Amino acid sequence: MRKHIVAIVGRPNVGKSTLFNALAGDKISIVKDTPGVTRDRIYADVNWLDKTFTMVDTGGIEPDSNDIILSQMREQAEIAIETADVIVFLTDVRQGLIDADAKVADMLRRSHKPVVLVVNKVDSFEKMMPDVYEFYNLGIGDPHPISAASRLGLGDMLDEVISHFDSEITEEEEEDDRPKVAIVGRPNVGKSSIINKLIGEDRVIVSDIAGTTRDAVDTDVKRNGKEYVFIDTAGLRRKSKIKEELERYSIIRTVAAVERADVVVMVIDASEEVAEQDAKIAGIAHDRGKGIIIVVNKWDAVEKNDKTIYEHTKKIREILSFMPYAEILFVSAKTGQRLNKLFDVIDMVIENQTLRVQTGVLNEIMAEAVAMQQPPTDKGKRLRLYYITQVAVKPPTFVIFVNSKELMHFSYTRYIENKIREAFGFRGTSLKFIIRERKEKED
Repeated sequence: MRKHIVAIVGRPNVGKSTLFNALAGDKISIVKDTPGVTRDRIYADVNWLDKTFTMVDTGGIEPDSNDIILSQMREQAEIAIETADVIVFLTDVRQGLIDADAKVADMLRRSHKPVVLVVNKVDSFEKMMPDVYEFYNLGIGDPHPISAASRLGLGDMLDEVISHFDSEITEEEEEDDRPKVAIVGRPNVGKSSIINKLIGEDRVIVSDIAGTTRDAVDTDVKRNGKEYVFIDTAGLRRKSKIKEELERYSIIRTVAAVERADVVVMVIDASEEVAEQDAKIAGIAHDRGKGIIIVVNKWDAVEKNDKTIYEHTKKIREILSFMPYAEILFVSAKTGQRLNKLFDVIDMVIENQTLRVQTGVLNEIMAEAVAMQQPPTDKGKRLRLYYITQVAVKPPTFVIFVNSKELMHFSYTRYIENKIREAFGFRGTSLKFIIRERKEKED
């Protein structure tokens, strides 16, 4: 079931990042800082009253002039509106209600999305409520007073946020069992061209003109009687003085698309080096346990010898070392070279994402692995592995019962994972391991 997306929107300096960090707290690290990947702290999973949602911070714009202020704010709000299920509109009680707030409110009102109006920096509810009431003038509902820095009023605000979650949307999506494939990657690597080639017509507008922008598009594709839904995140090719901010917002779109997808096809340009931004995008899919295929596009434009594929693969594996399980496919959207193979790889990855292994077989594999390589010891105490069972799919998730969680080092978990992969492959999907402690029975 996909998680709802909640975006925090507002002017500069109203406290968006402070609110984001107060709600995410240490949970930022749960959106695992994957080894080798550094990421903006732009999204995090938040739990409130047994609901988990993905929160996105659109913050941090410091524009040079008033003109840019409005265009940047508009852009940020548009993307948040487009991708979010609920919008938290943050204002500042100390600055009071200003004209720019009213402009954002107009935009939000036209979106017909649920908006929770929040007034930040209210350090004393008693003294400052008259100032809070002023925000009723925005005409988008009751203002909720909070102090993000002091963590006051956050519970009431979150109650309001989750009251807007629409379970029907989620159920509808649940019933649609067609494989959903998100096409992600940096601008201009050929995401739209790949989809156009697959469907045989220019449904998604492809243009190198700076200034083209479009929404993320869902495209139905049929092959051999089987239907797929491709989610294109191609948007965002705009001239901007603040290019980094646009990359930041395109990550919001990526998070939203990845959240809905079963398989993520990450497109990289064969003629360019694999970049840190690629690792960021891949990290989003990896963190969420999705099936992952790396598609190296524009392969027709690369001069080749007998080592070219090997060298390219090696570079990709080095930079994306945290996901050695990802499938790699070299294609050309221009000529159509190897693109048909993509469907076979998608089918295989989905099969692996939903593969279940019997408990008896898993325990045989684990017993053999332990016999081949003894578990680690610390201060005379040896790790003991009692039992392993698979508890979930998408991604395949295993629980291992041990005598001491502390002794179960990451490297030994990886060793057990490799043994399971040797037996069952699980190509294209991450595996998740939960380590549970079970006290040894006393005689």
